[in-house]
Amino acid sequence: MKKILFGVLFTIILGAACAQEQGAAALKDLENFVKNTKSGRAAFTQVVTSPAKEGQTPKVKTSTGTFEFLRPNRFKFLYKKPFEQAIVSDGQTLWLHDMDLNQVTARKLAQVLNGTPAAVIAAAADLKGLQADFTLTALPEKSGLQWVQAVPKTKEGQLQSITVGLKSTDKGSELATLEILDSFGQRSVMTFTQFEVNPALAAASFQFKPPVGADVSRQ
Repeated sequence: MKKILFGVLFTIILGAACAQEQGAAALKDLENFVKNTKSGRAAFTQVVTSPAKEGQTPKVKTSTGTFEFLRPNRFKFLYKKPFEQAIVSDGQTLWLHDMDLNQVTARKLAQVLNGTPAAVIAAAADLKGLQADFTLTALPEKSGLQWVQAVPKTKEGQLQSITVGLKSTDKGSELATLEILDSFGQRSVMTFTQFEVNPALAAASFQFKPPVGADVSRQ
């Protein structure tokens, strides 16, 4: 009986130790990403699932495009399908361009960045910088990725949590997945492929000029 109890206790202790090691590894990968990945480029697929209404199935929308970022605070999401859209930050202003409608919205980046996925990807210089805006929790390893959940400390935004999936490579920590849950229960999963670590990207490539004839709204 003592041997059985000792075996159970040993298993519990060993499991707790493994969980702590996995947690440390996940946070270390995130720290390596924000500190050492100064720029990045990838293709992405985004699947957005809206909560199901009573008696209906959930609505699922899939988009594809490309993504680039350059620390600090410069990033570019170019949606190709099913509709062409652009989300571009030049470091000062966040631009949203609906190409079909030829409408452009411009907002000051400082007003909208905190507590967003872009803050995790392209803003913070180190883990302490992230922890100023997010509560970070390491999650169990899954699908060969290290996972960290980031919960915004401010309650004013529309996001509940951002979960980051990172892959360790010989070039550093690669961004593999972002899972975003908003306050309405809508879940967005972005999967990144062909990720390039620290490509040579010029700050000028993140400048945005509204097209001629576009309807521009500044907020």
